[in-house]
Formats: sequence, C-alpha cells, structure tokens
Amino acid sequence: MVDMLVKFARLLRERGIDMTTVTSSDMARALGIIDPAQVEDVRAAFRSLVATSPDKIRIFDVCFDEFFGVSPIVNLDEEEDDNEPPVTFEERTMRSPLPAESTGEGEEDEKVADHRSASAMRRLAHRDFSELTDEELEEARRLIAVMAWTPSTAKRRRWHPGPGARPDMRATMRKMVGLQADLIPLQMSERRLRQRPLILIADVSGSMEAYAEMMLTFGHAARARLGKVESFVFSTELTRITWELSRKDIRMALSDASGAVTDWSGGTKIGEAIGTFNRDWSRRVCRGGPIVLIVSDGWDCGPPEILDREMSRLARSARQVIWLNPLAGRTGYAPETKGMRTAMPYIDHFIPAASVSDLAGVIKLLESTTRREMVTR
Repeated sequence: MVDMLVKFARLLRERGIDMTTVTSSDMARALGIIDPAQVEDVRAAFRSLVATSPDKIRIFDVCFDEFFGVSPIVNLDEEEDDNEPPVTFEERTMRSPLPAESTGEGEEDEKVADHRSASAMRRLAHRDFSELTDEELEEARRLIAVMAWTPSTAKRRRWHPGPGARPDMRATMRKMVGLQADLIPLQMSERRLRQRPLILIADVSGSMEAYAEMMLTFGHAARARLGKVESFVFSTELTRITWELSRKDIRMALSDASGAVTDWSGGTKIGEAIGTFNRDWSRRVCRGGPIVLIVSDGWDCGPPEILDREMSRLARSARQVIWLNPLAGRTGYAPETKGMRTAMPYIDHFIPAASVSDLAGVIKLLESTTRREMVTR
C-alpha cells in the first residue's frame, strides 16, 4: 500500500500538483479511517487532501482514474486517438483492477498480458451464467461487484429554499422585517433531488438455480453502490434478505441469505409471493415511487388469476416494474409461459439477465429511468 501511494504521489507531482511528505502521510492515514474497497470514498478523501484549488480538481480526477483504473484513461497532454475503437457501455461499467507493479524490462509483457485480460473479460461478459465454470463464475462475480452505478433521481414533493422558479412567499414575508423591508426581496424555492428507491425480488426456485446466486451478487453490488436496496427472494414463499445482503463480504452475505431461505430451489409460486409483498411489505418499502426489479423465468405453479391480481396491485405501487428473465436473450424465445403471459401487461421493461453484459444493460436502464407517465390499467 505504501509503494502504491508513493507511485500515485509521483504521478500527481509530474502532472503539476504540489505533493509533500506530509500530504502523502495524510493519505496513508486516511486509508486507515475509510474503507479502501469503496473507490469513491478513497477518491473523496485523497481529493480533499490534494486538490487545493479548483483548477487542480480535474487534474486529480484524471490522475486518479488513470492510476486506479476506474474509468477510461484520459491523457491531459495528448489528443484522443481517432483510430481507437469506441468504448462500449459494458467496458465503461466494468472497472479494471488496480495496476500491478511494473519494471522497466517487463512493460511490454505487461501490456500484452493486460490486452489478453481485457479480451478474456469481453468474452466472459457475454457468456450465459449457466455455461460458466467455477473459475469463470468467480471472475463474473468480481466483474459484477466492481460495476459502476449512477442511481436515478427524482424530485421530492416538498419545496425548500433555493434558486428555483417558484416564489417562497413565507420566506419573503420574513425577509420584509428589517432595514430592507421597503425593497421586498423575493425569495424562491425548489424541489430537491433524491435517490429513487430500488426493490429487488428474485426467484430462487429450482428452474432459476443456475442464475439465483449471480442475481443476489448483483443485488449485493447494487446495495454497495446505492446505499440501500430492499431485497427479497421467493420460491414457494417470500423471504426478505435485506439485512443478510448488508454484509460487506459477498460470500458471508450469500451464506447468510441462503440460511435465511427455507424453500431454496423449491417450486415457484410467483403470484402468492408478490401477494405477500403487497400485503406485508408494500406500505413499508414502496414509498417514494420505487423501481421494482423482478428476476424470474416466469414458470409459475400457482393460479394465473392470483398473479394477475397481485401484479396489478404492484404496478400501482411502483413507479416502474422491470422484469429480468435469464431466458429472454436466447434466440427464438417468446414469453409464452403461463406466468409471463399473465404478468406482461403490468411490466414496463422486459429484458434479459443471463450474463454480465445483460446486467450492465440493466444498470444503463436504471440510470436512464425517467418519470413514467400515468397509465390507466
């Protein structure tokens, strides 16, 4: 860790940022206070110590991204190469690991190794989870864990003082008391932004066995990036695992979640599970217009009229209902199962979720989510 900080400080000094031994030691002490696994926390801590003026902030951000590999490398001294292929969303979302220590003699070999690693990452990102070996699944879990999230936002209902377009008459009247009362300065108000709630309801029945663990890994990564995500799983009954997925270690979180679920790899009763959510949890977690992610292949053993009724209630409680089906990306697939035909009228987006690339597309959809128009169902 000390060697890494020395190299990072040397890079900042070469780019024009003043670095002293005191600043470097402060950066080392900061790593003992924050969680080094949270990249944005490390960025904010280092920036507060290093970027002493507004013009140094952009230089620091570029150096940080370049050194730690959390976004495409941008060189401040060279123009962008037009011959380079465009960076896809998946490549931007899947961050690279920390750079290894390099020597002058082996730089060319490291470039070849990095190129091979990037090519393997691209091939792995588009492969179905059910086709991966244990080693490849572990690599896929790592890619999911380091995905970059930018949560969608929504405006709060209440108005607060600020540079908005709506006059705040109460604040204006309060300002009239005093020496400036004859000028009557008009105060304004605005609606502040908040993060839109996210709810994950994942199917862990027998037909979803090849995908359930990866979906929970996705939910764990979402919580690590967004702060709070309500997570539920179901097979024949619904189980809340929000607390189990709150652990930082993904293996311990998955172990706790599997221990809390009594019907793992059982039958599938989607309608009854959604009904339990509507009855017991909807009023607690559906405030603020949440986005609901349902992960299931649509194989339902329950009566279709129950699923129809409960999906209708869920759609009225949520801002958007997004159904992630691992089978949706396969050639020739059509949502013709009883469960999918029943649920389709109440779904806003129906997308595949069988690979790392598919999950990157889910993140892109969540980041671009706008306010849904009212729909009469």
